Amino acid sequence: MALSGLNRCVRRLLGQIQRCRPIVATNQTARCLSQAASQPEPSADENEAVNPTFVNRNPRNLEQMALAVKDRGWKTTWPHREFYHRLVFSRTQHHVTAQVFSSSSPVPVLTCSTTEWAMKKELASTRCVAACQAVGEVLAHRCQQAGITRMVYRSIPWEYRSDAVQAFRKGMKDGGITLSEPRRKYVGT
Repeated sequence: MALSGLNRCVRRLLGQIQRCRPIVATNQTARCLSQAASQPEPSADENEAVNPTFVNRNPRNLEQMALAVKDRGWKTTWPHREFYHRLVFSRTQHHVTAQVFSSSSPVPVLTCSTTEWAMKKELASTRCVAACQAVGEVLAHRCQQAGITRMVYRSIPWEYRSDAVQAFRKGMKDGGITLSEPRRKYVGT
């Protein structure tokens, strides 16, 4: 039984070799069954065609090039509204919360807090300096996944020097987030 199966395999292999052997009379090689047929090359004219009415479907593209318009708001308002994304860090009696706001929406785009069960079960305390750094690292990871790498963070001056705020900033910077935005470029039309 095994010998007849081996015999069939050898015959099949020899048949394939004979089909791929060069033909001496015409000085050409016959194609093997495993070779793919050649594809026609695309013309360069198709790749260079540009739509005369271009519509930008990704508004974040202009933000990353610092060409999008920033809403200035009033000079007397605090915090200033001249940003693409703003980071808000707050500490309550029991928890630490960080949120990222877009300039066009009052609803936070991203948020991270020690009220989340996954954060709460890993921390000894939900308010300590280590919790602030952990919130910064997790929010930085979420921002990277969302494609937000630059944002404005302006804390109240007397809160800025605290260890908790410094640990939060360190966690954000270690995660690859730049806590300043580029100045808007004004392009003449």
